Amino acid sequence: MGLNHYVTLGRSGLRVSPLCLGAMTFGLEWGWGADPSTSRRIIDHYLDHGGNFIDTANIYTKGHSEKIIGDHVGASAKRDRCVIATKFMGNLYAGDPNGGGAHRKAIYQQLHNSLRRLQTDCIDLYWMHFYDPHTPIEETMRAVDDLVKAGKVRYVGFSDTPAWKCTQAHMIAEFNHWTPLIAIQIEYSLLERTVEAELIPMALELGLGVCPWSPLKGGVLTGKYGKDGTAATAGGPTPSKPGRGEWVTRHLTDRTMTVLDALRAFAAQVHVTPAQLALAWVQSRLGVTSTIIGCRTVEQLHDNIKALDAHLMPEHFAKLDELTRPTMPFPQSFLPGTTPVMQGGTTINGVRSELWPLAPKTDGERY
Repeated sequence: MGLNHYVTLGRSGLRVSPLCLGAMTFGLEWGWGADPSTSRRIIDHYLDHGGNFIDTANIYTKGHSEKIIGDHVGASAKRDRCVIATKFMGNLYAGDPNGGGAHRKAIYQQLHNSLRRLQTDCIDLYWMHFYDPHTPIEETMRAVDDLVKAGKVRYVGFSDTPAWKCTQAHMIAEFNHWTPLIAIQIEYSLLERTVEAELIPMALELGLGVCPWSPLKGGVLTGKYGKDGTAATAGGPTPSKPGRGEWVTRHLTDRTMTVLDALRAFAAQVHVTPAQLALAWVQSRLGVTSTIIGCRTVEQLHDNIKALDAHLMPEHFAKLDELTRPTMPFPQSFLPGTTPVMQGGTTINGVRSELWPLAPKTDGERY
């Protein structure tokens, strides 16, 4: 399997690679990442191996990420073969309350600047970056529908938004014959599985593609960081701290170290790296379409692509599930116990149940 084993995204005909190239690392403005020259090599390596799906956002590296992509892809013959996704929501203008958000004025201004930086006349997939509690969702969906009708946007998706709001937006769009959502972008990894409570089931029910971000939890699941938050550098024994700081180090817990021990053992059995196995786990999850991978070097990208050929054994799935099973909120934590009450000791669609102990045993026990 390779990057050119394309899949359709949600209930659309849009063909994308099973691994999406995340561009949050393009540019050094946030203190970590890849310089423009390295970013261009990463893009070329990805495209040369059959990849076609590039994901960025208006705010990544203060807009430089979009500009790097535009300078290298948007102004070239490579543009047509690429599925370019970017996001609206983030505010790049201090003191301007309309500089960000999901209202019509902000969306139009953000799109104009993204098109300029990307040097293209249309965004293939336009994500709402996260939930805006200040804007009616009807306004957002009507605005993006107008952009689709104007030929400025082709498809629409939501990132980092509660399941109830995604569902509301999707159904309002369908009811009004506006452009519906085709995908959601969510954090998903062995260390972040709470999305299995609401977001994944919602995506399956509505036919939305799932694009996980941070499948390696900011590099934690590569195994390169010790519990003290340092990693050995390639140039020598001097340890280095993760560029994303506390966002990474707060996950270096005893539980994480136990998961990493299992990943290392399983990876050795199937001759891959822990990172490749962690990526393969995410890509194998129900509903997942295209997993977003970020990298700072061509070598990291090349190693990540190899995850498409990594295969977990049944016992690996079982152990990793045991080690990382999330604590579900109500009512997901309550509903499994209702199966015997509903099914009366029968098997339905392959789901077995015991007889509910409080149920009537004979007809004479029923009122």
